[in-house]
Amino acid sequence: MTSIRTPRQQPNPVADDGEDARILQSLGYTQQLHRRMGAFGNFSASLSVISIMSGTLLLFGYGLNSGGPAVITWGWLAVGPLVLCLAAALAEITSRYPTSGGLYYMARQLGGERWSWYTGWLNLLGLLGGIAAQDYGIATFTAAWMNLQFDYTPTPESLLVLYAVILALHAVLNLFGTRLMNILTSLSAWWHLAGAVVIIGALALVPSHHQSAGFVFSEFTNNTGWSAPVYVILLGMLLPVFALAGYDTSAHLSEETNHASVAAARGIFRSVAVSWIAGGILLTTLLFAIQDYTTTLSGPTGVPVAQILLDALGMAAAKALLLVIIVAQFLCGYTVTASASRMIYAFSRDGALPGSGLWKKVSRRTAIPANAVWLAVAVAFVLALPSLYSTTAFSAVTAISAVGFTSAYAIPVLLRLLHRDRFTPGPWHLGRWSRPIGWVAVVWAAAVTVLFLLPQSSPVTTKTFNYTPIAVVVAFLIAAVWRRFGRDSYHVPRSSSPTEDKQFEGII
Repeated sequence: MTSIRTPRQQPNPVADDGEDARILQSLGYTQQLHRRMGAFGNFSASLSVISIMSGTLLLFGYGLNSGGPAVITWGWLAVGPLVLCLAAALAEITSRYPTSGGLYYMARQLGGERWSWYTGWLNLLGLLGGIAAQDYGIATFTAAWMNLQFDYTPTPESLLVLYAVILALHAVLNLFGTRLMNILTSLSAWWHLAGAVVIIGALALVPSHHQSAGFVFSEFTNNTGWSAPVYVILLGMLLPVFALAGYDTSAHLSEETNHASVAAARGIFRSVAVSWIAGGILLTTLLFAIQDYTTTLSGPTGVPVAQILLDALGMAAAKALLLVIIVAQFLCGYTVTASASRMIYAFSRDGALPGSGLWKKVSRRTAIPANAVWLAVAVAFVLALPSLYSTTAFSAVTAISAVGFTSAYAIPVLLRLLHRDRFTPGPWHLGRWSRPIGWVAVVWAAAVTVLFLLPQSSPVTTKTFNYTPIAVVVAFLIAAVWRRFGRDSYHVPRSSSPTEDKQFEGII
């Protein structure tokens, strides 16, 4: 059987040997996007979204205030294996259902329409919150570089303008097609790894003074206002959870990836494993390189990582390495925007969003869902508006992303565990480890979801309020109302077993 397409849907040829298109057809869809991404490109996309120089560094100051070096170090070591369990469980399901819809499509096959509907909205909330967190973080790091270079002092208003410019740049770059995406995601992977090596090497070798191991592994700091140390430690878990999220990008790009049943699954698992190891080394190196803890937290740059580079390496090196970090973060934001736009496209293709007919349109020239790209950045801009008056807006946005991502990841895994008879493993699977790994992942995800809905600072005021619960409730209200009026238009195809769907030994 050949790939099914019409000239009107797709005037350019699809780079596919036919197998992926047949699998996609068995899942209920016709190939429309271009398959020009290889296994490394798919892996690189998730690696870029996780971004060890983005999530880890954006929340580094939050971690220093919410538990300090001890919580950052031990939290990263403890959370990594739990995230790997969730990633492995999700990768197993992705191998069976490699579609752009990703999580909500999996939930439809394993649990039904209602599960699918709300999983999709949670996943969308996580992705849109991810764009907001990444791009606003880029704005803060860029402002820190401008402070060193031009003595620029950012204000909430100027940061929001800079944030809007970054959003627009990401949108424009996302309109150029999959070929550029493949290039930029591959470049991003190498840039992240090489940049991390340079920063780690500089901080390890250049400073004449380093902190002791006792400081890195046991120094506890609590600037949250809460008196209970255990609660503060739990709050500190936001750093590793947010930093190691976004690996569902490999699933959302599966319709643009060759041999997606294996490549997307491996991309999910390997991107988390590599990020956990590399990110842990980067974080501990930064902690050892702190010269003065108080100055790091309250320096003029407003960004603790920038202050560490400045104190440990000097002005010239600090500015150069900040640019390395900003480029890495920019590439990360580009890929998050791509992932979110594919989710919007797929969700609209199945009739789940208001105005679905507009958001599912694909450019005949580039095979890119351009309208979905612009919708993604527009909503992300709205999510960051509270930064004009809230001192904790950034951590709230990251919490929104973490809650949306983690809960959406866990739902297909839970349904897979509850309905074993509905799932036939794909070519990448966990074998006898599937159920124990799955249950660990689900329990962990449930605990994290509840945790990040709780207040992060005390006393709770309009400036310190964690508006994550409000964002989640609003998303659910929109989803519930639209389900009442628009569910007749929601049709997720039921998959059939393709001839290629055999039992294989899973290879991690």
